[in-house]
Amino acid sequence: MKGNFLQLQCDHFKVIWERHTEFTRYTIIQSLPGNAHWGSQLPELAIHVATGVDWLKNIPGKTITAIQLAMFNEGMDDPDSIFKAKQWLGHGTVIGGTLGRTTGDQPHSHLITNLRIGDDGFVRMLVLTSAGTSENRAGRVAQRLLELETYRIMALLSLPIAKQLSSKLFEAEAQLVDITARIEKNSDSDEVLLNHLASLAAQVESATAEHSYRFSAASAYDAIVRERISEMREKPLSGIQTMGEYIQRRLAPAVATVNATSERLEALAERVARASALLRTRVEIAAEAHNQELLEKLTRGQALQLQLQTTVEGLSVAAITYYVVSLLYYLTKAAKAYGINLNPEMVAGFSAPVVLVCSWLLIRKIHRNFRGM
Repeated sequence: MKGNFLQLQCDHFKVIWERHTEFTRYTIIQSLPGNAHWGSQLPELAIHVATGVDWLKNIPGKTITAIQLAMFNEGMDDPDSIFKAKQWLGHGTVIGGTLGRTTGDQPHSHLITNLRIGDDGFVRMLVLTSAGTSENRAGRVAQRLLELETYRIMALLSLPIAKQLSSKLFEAEAQLVDITARIEKNSDSDEVLLNHLASLAAQVESATAEHSYRFSAASAYDAIVRERISEMREKPLSGIQTMGEYIQRRLAPAVATVNATSERLEALAERVARASALLRTRVEIAAEAHNQELLEKLTRGQALQLQLQTTVEGLSVAAITYYVVSLLYYLTKAAKAYGINLNPEMVAGFSAPVVLVCSWLLIRKIHRNFRGM
């Protein structure tokens, strides 16, 4: 056993287990039961599975697809092959074709199926090969057909999600149109519009995160289906539609719907982002205008403060001069009382201009020192 593959060879049958990214495939290879010979009518197969019916029922997980693929080394040249195949497959319109070309320019096998789920829950496929078909070629044919049907179903898993998401996208697009119109008319505040846009962006981002992988996987599975159809080199059988054409005509619209929904989701996300950028630009312009207004008010306030400061400085010079001259006046009176011949009024009068100039120079020097810090 390797990491993603296990093959068990049991008595009279083989079990192959394969683990893929999103699903696990169980393949049981065994001989057909005696009642399922070529030409029999809707033979019972499920109850004859080599592993037992209970083993199939107890496989963990959900069943994506269940296929019964039967191969006969006869019937290619039978003129009643289509009629017998209808009997073997059961009700439903059959489809199929010739597969591949050999060196003799002849198909190496015929494929006939109706792709209908029977009462036992299985889809039946019938492959008629030539008598000389090797086991390797038979294995390649079986593998391609099983993969074709499996990946077809896996690709279709995205269709219900796309249909469900379509209505939500319609509502989100209508909301975006309404918000854009309100932005244009400027009928609501920017804060309210930003809140609505943020809510819408969160919804779109949530849907993108939830479904983007599923949509990408659908495109990948569709590419694999197309590749497998090409590898079969299928040609039509007389009177019936080829399986490749049948699948492409029904799978292509589903995949187109899924791709359109994915592109619609991406486009909506881009439109929401552009609307958000537009509204943010408007908010930034309004904020810049408000800041400009604040700066102008601040500039006017600083001018008034400067004028007030100049006035205060003048008053300060006068006050300092007054107190210093008063101090000299009282000192001179004290000296005269002590016996020194000085006239206080004259000393005060002559010292006032000197003190005034010195005070003014001192204050200017203090201002220069503060500006230099």
